[in-house]
Amino acid sequence: MLNIYNVNSLVHWEERDISMRDDMIRFFSDEVRHFLRSANTAWDMRRIEAPTLMPRALVSDAYTDEDIWVQQRISPTETELVLRPETTPSTYVYMRHLLENHTKTTLPLCVWQAGRSYRREQEQPTKHVRLKEFWQLEFQCAFTADTGNDYHSKSLEPVRNMIAQIVNLPTRIVPSDRLPAYSAVTMDIEVDNGDKWMEVCSISKRTDFPIKYRSVNKNKETREYDVLVLEIAIGLDRCLYNRAIAASRL
Repeated sequence: MLNIYNVNSLVHWEERDISMRDDMIRFFSDEVRHFLRSANTAWDMRRIEAPTLMPRALVSDAYTDEDIWVQQRISPTETELVLRPETTPSTYVYMRHLLENHTKTTLPLCVWQAGRSYRREQEQPTKHVRLKEFWQLEFQCAFTADTGNDYHSKSLEPVRNMIAQIVNLPTRIVPSDRLPAYSAVTMDIEVDNGDKWMEVCSISKRTDFPIKYRSVNKNKETREYDVLVLEIAIGLDRCLYNRAIAASRL
């Protein structure tokens, strides 16, 4: 991780880092697939890539123009676009598209993507890894609210363990110091890098999926279900940073 622009929170990644990030994406996605299907073999797993530019209207109201990068509109009729501050809205749009237009798509459904997101972070030393352009790996795992499986609780130790295997530093599970409005519960995975305990992952039970799930039984009767989402959001830059710290101690 090199800050050679001499601009706070804008870094270059070298080939070794890029290869390791690719390995992390493969490993983490395989592990998430494994523990979800261990709990329920019906899980449908799909990877997507969405544009990093997205309509402003899709961004949460929790983000103001002071938090995000907004494109200047040249024409009044032009759609206002922003560089996405997170991948979740674009994943939700795709999941809704599947459930409303493809009758063979059923829950439980996990859609995930790895890619860049952008925020106007405050000026901080690089060691805090609060980058203006950063890599997210986010899994949005949707299931009916009446399920008997507590996917959130069951995910915590598997996610902690897979991160520990990659970064080679002590890890712990702690309640998040902030509970987003969309979440019933959020837990964080933190890594002890010798300087501090650094958050590298958050795991939330989201309640903001935009539609109900409709299912048709054998008698052609339609039933609607509320939908919950297990969100696993991993900061790949922070995983790389902490792994590099561990490697420097060998």
